Amino acid sequence: MGTKCDALIIGGSAGSLDVLLKVLPSLDPALSFPIVIVVHRKHGTDSLLPELLSGRTKLLVKEIDEKEPLSAGNIYIAPSDYHTLIEQDHTFSLDYSEKINYSRPAIDATFQTAAEVYKEKLVCLLLSGSNADGVNGLKSVKVWGGTTVIQDPATAQVSYMPEQASLHAKIDHTLRIEHMAEFINLLS
Repeated sequence: MGTKCDALIIGGSAGSLDVLLKVLPSLDPALSFPIVIVVHRKHGTDSLLPELLSGRTKLLVKEIDEKEPLSAGNIYIAPSDYHTLIEQDHTFSLDYSEKINYSRPAIDATFQTAAEVYKEKLVCLLLSGSNADGVNGLKSVKVWGGTTVIQDPATAQVSYMPEQASLHAKIDHTLRIEHMAEFINLLS
């Protein structure tokens, strides 16, 4: 594949948790880059998400803390009700500004800020979901030279999000769920 990946950002909404639960168990525990997961969730709910996901992988899974540096081999979960931004010094910034696409955390915000930092060494994967959050972020990823990936809409529980991405952004790879872990492992 040849892509040198310094960070993988995964975004999703309705139906994406099922995908993550299928993909995480097959990830290589020696990945050479961090994974950031931005999933739409209501404030005060899903506080057990990091715990649920950590039971499915050998990688360290944790909710993001303000100003925390991104470290290879870790999976970071965006906290509910905060936008997750990536700073130039490769740390996280949590932002409580207005919702984007009716969402906070917004996938677009993370994809866009990560694109400016990691440029051609960023890979972003957009999963199942019911709104167009992530589409503008994928456009930014392409502008900065990164790699864009979507879940095959035919395999999505809610196909709207990856369909919108395929219609409005340049997509490098469209993956079925069963091929995602192998794709991610080959990025290392």
